Amino acid sequence: MICWHYESVTSRFLTLSDVANILNVAPAQVYTLVRSGELPAIKIGARGQWRVEAQVVEKFIADMYRTTEVFVQNHPRTPSL
Repeated sequence: MICWHYESVTSRFLTLSDVANILNVAPAQVYTLVRSGELPAIKIGARGQWRVEAQVVEKFIADMYRTTEVFVQNHPRTPSL
């Protein structure tokens, strides 16, 4: 039998607004990321509310750091004259 602690159950999934706050972007931007498949999420309930696992958000952030690092390496900034 699996026994969940209250805190771990409530913090596992985040709303799109929660994710928007974490990423400091608009909720509409998070919705776009979810709908494009860039940010994995689940749709639950009769009203179809979106939820994202907290660990998925952390992985997304880590992936964006790697993507940005590659971009910066491939597009060096030229000094202004």
